[in-house]
Amino acid sequence: MSRNRYILAYDISDKKRLRDIYKKATGYGDPLQLSVFICDLSPTELLLMENDLSNVMNLKEDSVIIANLGPVTQHGSKRIKAIGRPLDLEPIRAIIL
Repeated sequence: MSRNRYILAYDISDKKRLRDIYKKATGYGDPLQLSVFICDLSPTELLLMENDLSNVMNLKEDSVIIANLGPVTQHGSKRIKAIGRPLDLEPIRAIIL
């Protein structure tokens, strides 16, 4: 089954929901910054993540953005560019290999 690389970013207005979303997100990917994660997911895992996050968030107050960067084994791994401190994607690559 192929995996795609996703950027998950969220804006959660309540501190308790923010902690809960962070905990859920860490089950699917690795944090890049405070509210931004990189996730390498199968189609099934993507659906599970969307469901898990939807169940925690207030759909009228919070927002989650999921950007599909494409297949991990192709160009998806090369679509992230960092300025400043280098971005360490090795933990994610280790999971794939």
